[in-house]
Amino acid sequence: MEPVIMAEVQSAIDKFCGQEVYIHLETTNGAYASHFDQSFFSSGAHIRNAKVTYELGKITGTGPYRVGLKIPLGWVYAEGITHYEVDEKGRLLMAGHDYSGKLAVALQLSPTPFE
Repeated sequence: MEPVIMAEVQSAIDKFCGQEVYIHLETTNGAYASHFDQSFFSSGAHIRNAKVTYELGKITGTGPYRVGLKIPLGWVYAEGITHYEVDEKGRLLMAGHDYSGKLAVALQLSPTPFE
């Protein structure tokens, strides 16, 4: 993955606009390692292979970035995006890493279901 280049990410978001896509959205603040510090409250969210069609997609901010997708009944968004890539399957993979390099958020868009 590479650091976000807003124009490139926006272009990739625009390519999926108006099409049915599968999303993967995940957040974590350390749920996988909470046993190391019992006083730390961990939380997270995860959704995979939800099929959506968005009418508007936008990346905003100065870094870390926020990516929002306007769907018919509301919004899907991820805040804290720092890196991205378009992989060999044509999927837009976006992630936000904390200051120690650990994953904090992921938002991925794909024309086919994630495996």
